[in-house]
Amino acid sequence: MWRNRNVWIILSGEMIAGLGLWTGIIGNLEFLQEKIPSDFVKALILSVGLLAGIVAGPLAGRVIDQSKKKTILLYSGAGRMISVVFMLIAIATGSIWWMIVFMVTIQVSATFYFPALQSTIPLVVKDDDLLTMNGLHMNVATIARVAGTALAGIMLVYWSLASLYWISMLAYGGLLIFTMMIRIDEEQGREAKVKSVGSKGGFMEVFPVLKEYPAVGMTLIMTMVPLLFLGSFNLLVINISEIQDSASIKGLIYSFEGIAFMIGALVVKVISKKWKTTTILFFFASMLAVAEFMLYFAQNTVITLAAFALLGFTLGCFFPTAMVIFQKQMPKEYHGRFFSFRNMLERIMFQVVLLTAGAFLDIIGLQSMMIIFGMISLSLTALFFFQMKQRNISLEQPIKAAAESI
Repeated sequence: MWRNRNVWIILSGEMIAGLGLWTGIIGNLEFLQEKIPSDFVKALILSVGLLAGIVAGPLAGRVIDQSKKKTILLYSGAGRMISVVFMLIAIATGSIWWMIVFMVTIQVSATFYFPALQSTIPLVVKDDDLLTMNGLHMNVATIARVAGTALAGIMLVYWSLASLYWISMLAYGGLLIFTMMIRIDEEQGREAKVKSVGSKGGFMEVFPVLKEYPAVGMTLIMTMVPLLFLGSFNLLVINISEIQDSASIKGLIYSFEGIAFMIGALVVKVISKKWKTTTILFFFASMLAVAEFMLYFAQNTVITLAAFALLGFTLGCFFPTAMVIFQKQMPKEYHGRFFSFRNMLERIMFQVVLLTAGAFLDIIGLQSMMIIFGMISLSLTALFFFQMKQRNISLEQPIKAAAESI
């Protein structure tokens, strides 16, 4: 795997693009905090982009399965560059409406980009290397997040808000250059399966496949549990910053969560040799609830950072494991539509959680909200576990599939 040039290109591109993405996200939060006092209104504005992604999801799935992955990555990367222009206009005019245009265009671009990338990874590495590659890719994304948020914090002290978005535009330009260097032969060998018959339909063709592969369906449902925390993440960071009356806590939260995520993504390779896939997913889903309960003490800096560190480690173990199930057990000719469908579900959940969290923060406050979120996470994890046992679903890789990958 280490001699595969595509692996290095994908990881290098992710590092550069991630720096741009996270400097932009910190810029978004800063802009909203300056312009909008209500948490619920902030959530409404953030949700507009997610809604655009949901609407574009079905089209993205069909296009990705019918087209070359590299072409999709290039066009969507160019779209991300163009979207930054709208945010620069928003800053120059002080207009929330231009920010909304920015969020819509960048989310639509992401709706095409990320499923295409997730569909590309199984084409450039062997099945046995998928867990390692997923962990590495997520680690690189996390390093970029930690570095990007730290860089944004420093830049906000010395430079203008607009400078963050110029960095974003340069980073997305760098991503385009790296994407041009990827070599994927999608017309021959194992890659040709992606172009096989049945790749011209929409999401409706994914549902019979999910019934045929119940482990994929159950894992897909399980990945919804972390979204209670992730969907409200940015609002939580803003709120904790206000509770502790500290601007620097934002960068510390992202750093602690990011570093812990990297450790988790490395450790899960060792854990997977000793624990079953089912144990990993359900144990770390339970740990998410523990992290949520810990934020009842959000006024305490140490406990707050410990909660986000636990969150990061948990997600670092949870998501690479879930991604391997998707990439190995879902037939490759359905990858584009499946990953688009998954992204659409996540965006719907993000939308619901974001609006709910915004309302809760205004009405009952952060501490009570996190107790409610923790109870929901524990209840959902228990419900999914009993359903899996009742339906006799195994999340372990089938022997047949394991033999084929050797």
